[in-house]
Amino acid sequence: MKRRFHKMHGLGNDFVIFDCRGEPLAMDTVRARAIADRRTGIGCDQLILLEPSEAADLRMRIFNSDGGEVEACGNAARCVALIAGGASRIETAGGILGACADGRSATVDMGTPRFGWSDIPLAYAMDTAAMPIGWENLQQPFAVNVGNPHIVFFTDDPDSVDLARLGPLIEKDPLFPSRINVNLASVDDGAIRLRVWERGAGLTQACGTGACATAVAAISRKLVSSPVEVRLPGGALAIEWQPGSAIRMTGPATHVFTGEIDL
Repeated sequence: MKRRFHKMHGLGNDFVIFDCRGEPLAMDTVRARAIADRRTGIGCDQLILLEPSEAADLRMRIFNSDGGEVEACGNAARCVALIAGGASRIETAGGILGACADGRSATVDMGTPRFGWSDIPLAYAMDTAAMPIGWENLQQPFAVNVGNPHIVFFTDDPDSVDLARLGPLIEKDPLFPSRINVNLASVDDGAIRLRVWERGAGLTQACGTGACATAVAAISRKLVSSPVEVRLPGGALAIEWQPGSAIRMTGPATHVFTGEIDL
């Protein structure tokens, strides 16, 4: 069985996208992991399925490179917005996103952040704005759900932290029953520098929901004001947010090639 796909990326966070609106495609953990494998498959951080939606213009399903299905992906949403063209509404497991494509960039309404401990979710109640916990020198993080769960640590130098070692330990800590995305951030001249460990994908060049979560945390702590530029290894995103409102993310999306795979 041969299926056509698009290879796209947002700031180096790369995707294999199957448009299944005309023909369904069965997907499970084993198949998703095989397609995402960079040696024996196509290779990607996330696999995306576009399906029909009764609630929006289309539905986006997201599988991390470990084969697990997740709720949201901001960089993928911008890529899907380019495929949809113009203004569109995208259904995800984390909610419906409003998007508008403009040339090679897109703006996505990422919805309203949630701060309750059970919304993250955490295993037990605690203050999510300054969690009384830590891992080595990473202390008092900020937790927020922006369609998927994130924890944000502010540090003087994100590059000095061994995130490849600490990331999976924090991601799989029993405190996080749905696992967690781990963000390390610093603030300099009103902008945010960010590194992200994505649950199920590891270190990536960029993470759209991580940029949103970190911007919300920094604005909440009055470290920056909106809009704020979030600089990731793959490039920069512009994030707008005011307390009580939805998050707006703007950034590039790139179509690399269209191909065909024998499944």
